[in-house]
Amino acid sequence: MPSQRLLSLDAFRGFTIAAMLLVNNPGDWGNLYSQLAHADWHGWTFTDWIFPFFLFIGGVSMTLSLGRQADAGADRPALLARLWRRAALIFAIGLFLNLFPAFDFATVRIPGVLQRIALCTALAAPIVVYFGWRAQLGWIAALLALYSGVMLLLPVPGADGAIAAGVLEKGGDAASWIDRMLMPGHLWAPAKTWDPEGLFTTVPALCSQLFGVLAGRWLAAHVDDAGRTVWMLLAGLAFVLAGAMLDVVLMPVNKSLWTTSFCVMTTGWALLVFGAFYWLLDAAPSTALRARAAALARPLVIFGMNALFLYALSGLAANAIGHFGWSAALYAPIAALPVSPKAASLLHAVAFVLAMFAVAWGMWRRRWFIKV
Repeated sequence: MPSQRLLSLDAFRGFTIAAMLLVNNPGDWGNLYSQLAHADWHGWTFTDWIFPFFLFIGGVSMTLSLGRQADAGADRPALLARLWRRAALIFAIGLFLNLFPAFDFATVRIPGVLQRIALCTALAAPIVVYFGWRAQLGWIAALLALYSGVMLLLPVPGADGAIAAGVLEKGGDAASWIDRMLMPGHLWAPAKTWDPEGLFTTVPALCSQLFGVLAGRWLAAHVDDAGRTVWMLLAGLAFVLAGAMLDVVLMPVNKSLWTTSFCVMTTGWALLVFGAFYWLLDAAPSTALRARAAALARPLVIFGMNALFLYALSGLAANAIGHFGWSAALYAPIAALPVSPKAASLLHAVAFVLAMFAVAWGMWRRRWFIKV
């Protein structure tokens, strides 16, 4: 296992949080470049990569931070308790962001991005702490089989009341029915009958994190840096191809449903992107190349050192701006520029990212690293 902190993992995390801030904060939601919006339903865009990347990174981090301790005979119950405390805190932060600033408990959305990260962390924890890589691979296979079987074979009533099996349309799928049964009135407000971070679709999302756990174990293998990189890139290509095949033969790529094909394909892209970062920043034989890459990647590393804090801060800021009616005033000078509406919307998002980077840079300069 690498003996020092992986610069590539911090840079990959920073790339992902910067991308998430960019796509979450346009000036005008009605004017977006297609790749900066989620696919409407089936299919994928660049934006749909971001959340799976976070979960994959979380899995790699779990292995690097706890896997070695567990394998060396550390107090496994203590490790498990530490992960569960972290998951509970992340869930509480996510729920707080959904409540802020109205604090309407009667209609609050219970699911969310941080809530899903928390659930994946809590569910992955015992698998990471108590099982080896073969068993972890078995868990992934079993969970994806369970999810696919329920989604394709279980007859459920859709939002319109019609009972059918294998429906993969908005509000008609088995996962949406489960969410409506367990969290009525607490789902994503624009949809009401389904939620893109719902409970049952967290099962394949957990597999995205477990694939990251396995990638972390590969980094711990007794293989030279070139070997690690080559096999990560080859695995990435294989996963992307497998995801494309599953898109045709099993179920379509769909982020909101986190379909099996989506889980596999985005794992492939995560391996490819992380593999590139790993080679440039940690594994390249040329010291000069690594130094140059590190200099170019420093803004991403700065973002990555406080990623969770920056995401929470950005959510608070965006909610406050909307609640107090400041959105139009802040966007008006950008909207008045002689550019297209889509370009103006993107410029607003870039400005928001730069504002968050100013916070990240200040924290980095003072060595303030907030851990959860």
